[in-house]
Amino acid sequence: MILIADGGSTKADWIALNTNKEEAFRVRTLGLNPAIVPHEELSNRIVNMFQLMHIKDEVTEIHFYGAGCGTPKPIEILKSILESIFVNAKIFIAEDMLAAVYAASGKEPALVCILGTGSNSCYYNGEQMEMMTASLGYILMDEASGNYFGKKLIVDYYYQKMPKKIAEKFRNEFDLDADHIKKNLYRAPNPNMYLATFAKFMFEFKEEKYIKKIIKKGFQEFFKYRILPYNKTAETPIYFIGSIAFYFRDILEKIAQKNNLVITDVIQRPIDNLLAYHKDNIN
Repeated sequence: MILIADGGSTKADWIALNTNKEEAFRVRTLGLNPAIVPHEELSNRIVNMFQLMHIKDEVTEIHFYGAGCGTPKPIEILKSILESIFVNAKIFIAEDMLAAVYAASGKEPALVCILGTGSNSCYYNGEQMEMMTASLGYILMDEASGNYFGKKLIVDYYYQKMPKKIAEKFRNEFDLDADHIKKNLYRAPNPNMYLATFAKFMFEFKEEKYIKKIIKKGFQEFFKYRILPYNKTAETPIYFIGSIAFYFRDILEKIAQKNNLVITDVIQRPIDNLLAYHKDNIN
């Protein structure tokens, strides 16, 4: 049995393949970002999924692509946990950016971007990823991500910069007590996931001038820091992965045009494309 996993900060999608490369089942766990989630919680999120535990001794390979897996220390943390659970498996761990590449362009050169709970980008030259800079996460970077927009909504609400009609709906939908917000940001696990939950609110008001302005500004920042520095032309394929890109594709395409670029495709969840890639490339 082979497990293929695409793990973001909010959730992780798993697919099990049998010896004939046929899909046995798929499940979803909570996010498994080893740079943010404590060791014990990472383990619990896996062992509490019955389907995974039911086949744990049959698993011979795990291909895990995850947020927070771009540097050695988090990779080692997650690898040790997986090895302790799936004792007969060879473990392969890479960052979620590589999963996005495989899901989007396969082996063809392209710019590939993630706009989900967090954000990132790379240029894949057909053999390896070229990245302009390391990602420093939700506090310092993550332009145009779910947590970026969530943070903006909360700040605007508190500074009374949000239109009254939208502010009222926002207040009715979320617990905006200052102590509750601070607890989730500074004491509870996964503050990036917490912030990203607010971004879903934007979908309901995406035609409102205020929301459009926020989204456009965020997307332009992403292009400024995460796409334009690669100095690629409109002939270069550009793929976006993630729910933020998927649900606001129309605005994203306009920002791309403004920067003389053309978006090739937007993929909400990469797991199906990732599965197809592995079926073609697993011996």
